Amino acid sequence: MKIEKGIILAGGTGSRLYPLTIASNKQLLPIYDKPAIYYPLTTLMLAGIRDILIISTPKDIAAIQSLFGDGTTFGIKFSYKIQVEPRGLPEAFILGEEFIEQKPVAMILGDNFFHGHGLPSIVSEASSHLNGAHIFVYPVEDPSRYGIVSFDKKQKVLSLEEKPSKPQSNYAITGLYYFNGHVSEYAKQLKPSPRGETEITDLIRYYLDQGTLNVSVLGRGYVWFDVGTSKSLLDASNYVEVIQSRQGTVIASPEEVAWRMGFIEKKAFQSHVYALPNSQYKQYLSRIEPL
Repeated sequence: MKIEKGIILAGGTGSRLYPLTIASNKQLLPIYDKPAIYYPLTTLMLAGIRDILIISTPKDIAAIQSLFGDGTTFGIKFSYKIQVEPRGLPEAFILGEEFIEQKPVAMILGDNFFHGHGLPSIVSEASSHLNGAHIFVYPVEDPSRYGIVSFDKKQKVLSLEEKPSKPQSNYAITGLYYFNGHVSEYAKQLKPSPRGETEITDLIRYYLDQGTLNVSVLGRGYVWFDVGTSKSLLDASNYVEVIQSRQGTVIASPEEVAWRMGFIEKKAFQSHVYALPNSQYKQYLSRIEPL
């Protein structure tokens, strides 16, 4: 069954980005020329997902809702939910239980940025053939900082480790996850870790134990940023600037993705672009043509 529902978890305190996050949600900080949340949003859209729940804090939910509204502009549907305080990533599936309706669901973290030529194909294909759970992994230089997965030559997952001192591989689990309709049920069974929150690796382990965990490797030709620090925010911004200035394209434009994916018709796209304030962003959208 193809995934039609998606969750963007856009909460957290953004403490690693202090003082940038004193007055702003970290997902609304800029990655070069767009709010950071545009990047995970368009990743879900490229997977064909059009029904999206955004979860954020009581302080920040209004600003995000003001940014996106009900989603009509992009041909999708937005719902919103408040997370009072961080209790771990799996809480998103408890807060979103009514939204999920025991159907397959994708979750992406609001500070994660993916890019690569084959990205639409890889996220869409995995969405279309979900059995239990599907994770996306990326090779990293320092695996002790991440949740790590090891697998065999056939990409059968062998083990999961959270920030291991002696990692079995260098493949980090990124902030994009696909789960079947049982995910809310499993999330409720998790016990908090010593740091007082439930852990996403424990949730993923349910599926590993059942033999229904699959993995896609984002290797050469892909980039992944977790923009939770000032350096990673800068690195991602520099990457976007280089690609856009040299190729004359824009990364993570929801308007363009909506048009190219067929979520909105040409007339609606043109009407929206016409109403935008004068900017380089408007100029770009005014001159593009659909593939």
